[in-house]
Amino acid sequence: MSNAPCYDIAIIGGGVNGCGIARDAAGRGLSVLLAEKDDLASGTSSASTKLIHGGLRYLEHYEFRLVRESLTEREVLLAMAPHIVWPLRFVLPHHRALRPAFLIRLGLLLYDHLGGRKLLPASRSLDLRRDPAGAALKPEFTRGFEYSDCWVEDARLVVLNAADAAQRGADIRVRTEVTAARRAGDRWRVELTDSLTGQVSTAEARCLVNAAGPWVAEVIARTLGLNSKLGVRLVKGSHIVIKRIFDHDRAYILQNADRRIVFAIPYERDFTLIGTTDIDFNAGPGEVEISAEETAYLCKVVSDYFKQPVVPEDVVWSYSGVRPLFDEGGTSAQETTRDFVLERSGEAGEAPLLNIFGGKITTYRYLAEQALKKLADRFPEAGPAWTAGAGLPGGDFPVDGFESLVGEISTAHPYLAPGQARRLCRAYGTRVRGLLEGAESLADLGIDFGGGLTQREVEYLCRREWAVRSEDILWRRSKLGLRLSEVEKTRLAEWLQGRSRAQARAAK
Repeated sequence: MSNAPCYDIAIIGGGVNGCGIARDAAGRGLSVLLAEKDDLASGTSSASTKLIHGGLRYLEHYEFRLVRESLTEREVLLAMAPHIVWPLRFVLPHHRALRPAFLIRLGLLLYDHLGGRKLLPASRSLDLRRDPAGAALKPEFTRGFEYSDCWVEDARLVVLNAADAAQRGADIRVRTEVTAARRAGDRWRVELTDSLTGQVSTAEARCLVNAAGPWVAEVIARTLGLNSKLGVRLVKGSHIVIKRIFDHDRAYILQNADRRIVFAIPYERDFTLIGTTDIDFNAGPGEVEISAEETAYLCKVVSDYFKQPVVPEDVVWSYSGVRPLFDEGGTSAQETTRDFVLERSGEAGEAPLLNIFGGKITTYRYLAEQALKKLADRFPEAGPAWTAGAGLPGGDFPVDGFESLVGEISTAHPYLAPGQARRLCRAYGTRVRGLLEGAESLADLGIDFGGGLTQREVEYLCRREWAVRSEDILWRRSKLGLRLSEVEKTRLAEWLQGRSRAQARAAK
């Protein structure tokens, strides 16, 4: 008889789907193990356009059900996490040579009503000759449309789902790779390898969930030694960040002659985020980088609309990710569905395997519900679906209550610069109260690493949010990598290394 711990569910992958399933399952009273070989959200889930949206362009492909589900989830997520999700208005300048105005207006009317919109304002037409949104555009763009979607701090969404799962009893193991898994009757026997120490351990589970994203097929074939008739189409999406090129808080959605769209979005107060590309990717889902051709493409699309041209030399940062789209044999990357497919396998008496193909960040919570529904017969003792009305950590305040929270924290901690107080509230919501508890001056927050990042916050991220390396903090838990100098980044990395060495010595 094995001495390995046994869980109800073992999950491979610490992206948004894996962490969403872990949270949902733990909240139903199931025991959960989640293993992520790198950092949480280290792949696709931190490389999105950072939007919670219905997918306006999906209407052209007649994916009405996907749009309806996504629009419904948009408001659910806004209510769950108003610190990291917030409304964003999009301006669509009308390009006469592309889609006709009546078709855009019809699409926006459908978009307004398909998902039971309650919290967000409806779409409207704009006279760009008079509206401030037209000031940054070339004069030939005189007419436009405006509609609502939401912004999300994507990597923080993943981390907060993991944190909530852990609070509910889930065993979250970051930098732990599932190196093998085999069925042993009605259980899975899972081999786990610590990526930092090389230590190997085992665990058992009543079912296994493969939420490895771009690596889903590799896990099936290599880690599990199985086959599947389904697969994913890997598509690279790249983004560039430049200094801010317009002075308001609305975003732009820009049509291009190739029928694709590109977003230009206010980003981290002083920047503009531009993306994304859609390119079939066949090199495997390892380290990916933007190509010179992608950079030129994004610069050209934006320059076609804005008075201020954008050139590759303007780029201050870029990122790329590989999206695992369900492979339905579409003719082009942009035509491939963003919907998901759940595949359950296992004969009677065998421990089930659930493979997740595709999906999008907007529908991750709904996907998790459907995953638990797919496994319901295995867990008759599990509680009912519960996540739709349950806030994520730090999100226990009204949708319109963010400014009140900022005011409260600024009053309680007057030593914080206004931008610093706002950033902390955005990142941690009401949890910022605990992070700052007892501090009466900046000195009480310890070392200042630059950009408003303090030792108190870094220690919180290491202790409560599984951060280990500087990139975990500067590019996933925050985007302070845009603000710290190279000297400051090095100082943070060295401090973290020293902390890890001290912990290792204490553990001996």
